[in-house]
Amino acid sequence: MTRTRAEQREATRRTLVAVGRRLFSDKGYAAVGLAEIVREAGVTKGALYHHFDGKAALFRAVLEEVQQEVATRVAAAADAEGDPWDQLKAGCAAFVRAAADPEVQRIMLVDGPAVLGWNEWRAIDEAASARHLAEALTAFAETGTIMPGPVAPLTRLLSGAMNEAVLWLARPESGPDDLDATLAALSRLLEGLRVRT
Repeated sequence: MTRTRAEQREATRRTLVAVGRRLFSDKGYAAVGLAEIVREAGVTKGALYHHFDGKAALFRAVLEEVQQEVATRVAAAADAEGDPWDQLKAGCAAFVRAAADPEVQRIMLVDGPAVLGWNEWRAIDEAASARHLAEALTAFAETGTIMPGPVAPLTRLLSGAMNEAVLWLARPESGPDDLDATLAALSRLLEGLRVRT
């Protein structure tokens, strides 16, 4: 069965993103050249430039894919819980678990801000996950589950704390118990926000 041109183009794009993802996660963005990407993908530079403006644009597509996968894992963990507070806790824990993967760390938290710049990286993060965290916190503030007040700074504080925890887990001396300790600390942090009645 022969593929249409549109199917061939989409297959080429998927291959470029997959190869870029593997190379960026293995070596880091700075150590990967376009020649290596097209060679590994089995395409020409022209084919790459047909889909992406260059290496940074390919990296952005990889980052968006990684962010979306993490967001899907977070949503699945949250959806598995019936109580909204348990959904928040499960979603935050799922984020830390997913982002603790070295591939995700390098692409999403190390190279992402460095390659795309802080503002563009934040916009992608906002679209993928921070928006959902803000929505949950807003609902909790409105129902009195957490103290009323501005949600935007709290969202940034929690998001930053989770990102920092994941980067801390990535350090070479990190031990096997550090993930569990981080998840326990995150749970305590979240419970500290909850208003007890």
